[in-house]
Amino acid sequence: MPQANNDTRFWDRTARKYAKDPIADVAGYERTLAETRRYLKAGDAAFEFGCGTGTTALKLAPSVGHLTATDISSEMIAIAREKAAAAGVTNVSFEVVTPDASTFPDAAFDVALGFNVLHLVAARDAALRGVHRILKPGGLFVSKTPCLSEMNPAIRLVVPLMQAIGKAPYVAFLSAEQLERAIVGAGFVIIERARHATKGKDVRPFIVARKM
Repeated sequence: MPQANNDTRFWDRTARKYAKDPIADVAGYERTLAETRRYLKAGDAAFEFGCGTGTTALKLAPSVGHLTATDISSEMIAIAREKAAAAGVTNVSFEVVTPDASTFPDAAFDVALGFNVLHLVAARDAALRGVHRILKPGGLFVSKTPCLSEMNPAIRLVVPLMQAIGKAPYVAFLSAEQLERAIVGAGFVIIERARHATKGKDVRPFIVARKM
């Protein structure tokens, strides 16, 4: 719990700044959205964790019946709700919750989404089991995760220094192989792997997995 509390405080502090940060690879981001939409249906009950300020949730909302978007940061959720109200989007609800501690019923959702978040979750295995629990049999988990072990090794020196002064949250240096093992270990079978970056080295595998 101490790590989770520290991470919550970090994201609460940085939420407004985070909301203003531009997307580095817009074309790659749009490709991820397009590929995700292929797996969504108009009547789906969808769940997203690590939704941040709601940008992706609001873009995907027209493709589902209802989207429940969640984050550990109440400040992130507050911004997401402001954005939803401004955009007039009514089929998204934003909540402060984590997959491992949610009270959603078993098999409540058709699809779960987790973008740029799994490397930031210390209780990653518990979160993935939580996602598995709330998905219907055959439900899909769509994710895209930075695998930092594929980045410049210098980041392994920089991140701990930033964490020591409160400038970075928990971060896992995952490989794509480790990420896949964690997803499969939670009870999923992987049905698609892709990389969507349009510039630079792509260290963010896009993975679609089905609940077994």
